Amino acid sequence: MAWTKYQLFLAGLMLVTGSINTLSAKWADNFTAEGCGGSKEHSFQHPFLQAVGMFLGEFSCLAAFYLLRCRAAGQSDSSVDTQQPFNPLLFLPPALCDMTGTSLMYVALNMTSASSFQMLRGAVIIFTGLFSVAFLGRRLVLSQWLGILSTIAGLVVVGLADLLSKHDDQHKLSEVITGDLLIIMAQIIVAIQMVLEEKFVYKHNVHPLRAVGTEGLFGFVILSLLLVPMYYIPAGSFSGNPRGTLEDALDAFCQVGQQPLIALALLGNISSIAFFNFAGISVTKELSATTRMVLDSLRTVVIWVLSLALGWEAFHALQILGFLILLMGTALYNGLHRPLLARLSRGRPLVEEGEQERLLGGTRTPINDTS
Repeated sequence: MAWTKYQLFLAGLMLVTGSINTLSAKWADNFTAEGCGGSKEHSFQHPFLQAVGMFLGEFSCLAAFYLLRCRAAGQSDSSVDTQQPFNPLLFLPPALCDMTGTSLMYVALNMTSASSFQMLRGAVIIFTGLFSVAFLGRRLVLSQWLGILSTIAGLVVVGLADLLSKHDDQHKLSEVITGDLLIIMAQIIVAIQMVLEEKFVYKHNVHPLRAVGTEGLFGFVILSLLLVPMYYIPAGSFSGNPRGTLEDALDAFCQVGQQPLIALALLGNISSIAFFNFAGISVTKELSATTRMVLDSLRTVVIWVLSLALGWEAFHALQILGFLILLMGTALYNGLHRPLLARLSRGRPLVEEGEQERLLGGTRTPINDTS
């Protein structure tokens, strides 16, 4: 079945905004500028402030949800239950996990390359699978266990590529190793978030845009308040600001004033996450969950190619091998091989009709899919 222009637009929007989300964050990290009080030039390393911006982008998904609901109400669309009751505090535990995992990943992005950052996020499959067995009582099929093993092998290869790559003053070997480990630690927290959403949130059939927006609201408010104590907490070598504290939001605003392009990078990060979530949910509805996963894998290729083109990292052949193994692991775990085998053996279409999800109904993909 040929894609319509609208479906092509949604697929392109998801691919572009997803790539911009990681690349804009890395672009901001690459800037140097003077800070407050005439401090000398230093890198823009403000991961917690960047995480606040990301949650602001997620929070904007609430506006998209209410716009859709108003449009559906005007068209007498019964697929929206405007009186659907739910307790917003259900989203607090997942939001806390999201806040912690996202903050760790922004810290890690300061230490490693954008492509390794994106590839290593594939580790979430390992922990999601194990936690779903332990806490949700699921039984994984053979292909899912093979997917987990392939993912572990892919992570080892990507990590080895980072170890063997040339390291400059910006990314020393010790920092790269620390950054890679932080990314994997963050995926454990993201997996806990997904299990919590599956166990306590999905059963209420809350629309994903509403769920993302609510979690974004909690994350934005809580992390914004935490910026105050972070301003005074010493962080030693982990600090990227002249005061040596965990986060210095004032220094960040001074750097933005000295280098306005940082503001453009931050705006790209904030806006892209909102459009990425909307496009991802819409792709699941209009095409399939399988298509969404394939596009998310293509996003890693785009980020890697652009990072090489911009000179942000050096080419290493092992990264290609690692990515292919990770891609195979993702395909096996999510069952992407089944429709392909079915088409080859029976001539059935690659996308089953039952795979398609309604935009104003619940989905079984992770609520906050920013990977």
